[in-house]
Amino acid sequence: MARFRLKTCIASIALVLFVLIVTLILKSLTTEDSSFQSPGDVWVIPDKKNDPQSQRNYQKTPEDTNMNESDRNSELEAALRKYPPPNYYLHTFYYVWYGNPKFDGKYVHWDHPQLPHWDAEVARGYPQGRHVPPDDIGSNFYPSLGPYSSRDTSVMEAHMQQLRTAAIGVIAVSWYPPSTNDDNGEPVDELVPALLEVAQKYRIKVVFHIEPYKGRDEVNMFTNVKYIIEKYGEHPAFFKYQTNSGKLLPLFYVYDSYLMNSEQWAKLLKHTEHNSIRDTPYDAIFIALLVEEKHKMEILTAGFDGIYTYFATNGFSYGSTQKNWASVKSFCEDNNLIFIPSVGPGYIDTSIRPWNFRNTRNRISGKYYETSLSAALETRPDFISITSFNEWHEGTQIETAVPKRSHMVYLDYLPNKPTIYLDITRKWAAIFGGERQRWPD
Repeated sequence: MARFRLKTCIASIALVLFVLIVTLILKSLTTEDSSFQSPGDVWVIPDKKNDPQSQRNYQKTPEDTNMNESDRNSELEAALRKYPPPNYYLHTFYYVWYGNPKFDGKYVHWDHPQLPHWDAEVARGYPQGRHVPPDDIGSNFYPSLGPYSSRDTSVMEAHMQQLRTAAIGVIAVSWYPPSTNDDNGEPVDELVPALLEVAQKYRIKVVFHIEPYKGRDEVNMFTNVKYIIEKYGEHPAFFKYQTNSGKLLPLFYVYDSYLMNSEQWAKLLKHTEHNSIRDTPYDAIFIALLVEEKHKMEILTAGFDGIYTYFATNGFSYGSTQKNWASVKSFCEDNNLIFIPSVGPGYIDTSIRPWNFRNTRNRISGKYYETSLSAALETRPDFISITSFNEWHEGTQIETAVPKRSHMVYLDYLPNKPTIYLDITRKWAAIFGGERQRWPD
């Protein structure tokens, strides 16, 4: 009897061990939920199409494909519902010129040089040389994401989430033609396809902010606009605006447009010119930068469709001086031009121009930004542009920043949250949307 009990006990133990081993094996084969929370409490919308964990080793039927697509769309829409609706009349200038060793083989733009003053005597009194990331970057603030690469799609995702948190509907991407770049960067056009894909995922639209690339003239402007429209114009994230005449056209911001004279621009933008872009498949809305007061008439005679002011420093230029905006808006109304005032949270560029304290504008915990937004709204603008989402060199960013100490103490948003400028933007996006509905057409 004792021997029988011993055999029974051994058999029971063996059975329990067998069940436990099978359970562990099955558990290890089960795919985990692909939703996750990334650092900084930012939720990532899972892209199961590109998630290797979600791949299956069986042949999918059309019914499987349709069900999976439906599930993905439902999951995406559920994730987007936590954000406020995007305001497509609210644009922000967005820079894709940043790089780091992981994605670019080196730091790009974060190592920006300290620029010398034009007066050699003054220049001798200030430091020169390049910044040395990651602890020493060309900015007075330090980004929550660290010195990131604009190529990193996870950074694009994080940026789109911040933009949707702020209810911003359109990003104006700093753009140089293929194989060209700014003095401190690398070519950026190759990043545009990925950016458009991620932007579309978050229902954000993209316009192009055409920089003053080397040799820019009316001929290659036509060529480059044609390139952009042919390559990107059919993408659902490519922004188009319906004009008063009913045309649905792309919109282009043209930075430092005054560097070309009005006669040159007229060859591109006037209907009467033989080589004009008007009434071609590449016609668009072209927005010129207003710096000096005299530029108003030059912009008009050049054939531009509107004006923007870009600079976040109130008083720096005629165009960026807020007390002038009512007059500029009246000029635009009288001449059928679009008016886009540019607002910003502050300005400080002494990390790259150490002598330029004169143009610093203190953020005052968001008060400077709110005053700018209020001044813009008072003019009943066609759009409002924000300088900027992530121009870190000039301290105009609304992107999240964190406290940081290294060889220097970086500025930060304390005692407020890292999202304070996203939150302020969201508040004014709603006000702007409500006001627009009450304005007469």
